[in-house]
Amino acid sequence: MREEVRGGGGCIGGAIGYRPEQIFEEVAYLAYHFHWPHAQLMSLDHLERRRWVEEVAKINERINDAQTNRLE
Repeated sequence: MREEVRGGGGCIGGAIGYRPEQIFEEVAYLAYHFHWPHAQLMSLDHLERRRWVEEVAKINERINDAQTNRLE
């Protein structure tokens, strides 16, 4: 851990207060859809990972809507 964080001052990373369960969920979701390696997914910062999750969700919604409309 960086000295600034252990020492209680200075720069704090963006993952403070970010639930580990949410990280696992986001990484699993992106790995399932993109087949990106773990290291690549973990190297994304929180905002970029969330953005990819949102974009994949939009694609899935469009696909699901198209399938639902086709069945009606």
